Amino acid sequence: MSRICQLTGKKVMVGNNVSHSKRRTKRRFFPNLFKKRFFIPEEDRWVSLRVSASGMRNINRLGVLGAISKAKEKGTWTEA
Repeated sequence: MSRICQLTGKKVMVGNNVSHSKRRTKRRFFPNLFKKRFFIPEEDRWVSLRVSASGMRNINRLGVLGAISKAKEKGTWTEA
């Protein structure tokens, strides 16, 4: 499974480790992902999502269905 948030589309970024002597080596910045189950009361079912911390804040603000519909609107929604 790739490290991509299903709601926000956040994924791994590439950057540099910079030492004291300013030597640069490549590194990867991983998103803060969680595999979490959410209950959708309108459909009376559980849904399992791989979401980032900001995606969970969106769910708290908009609700599960609202966050999913907004992600589909933006084009970042991925079915697992």
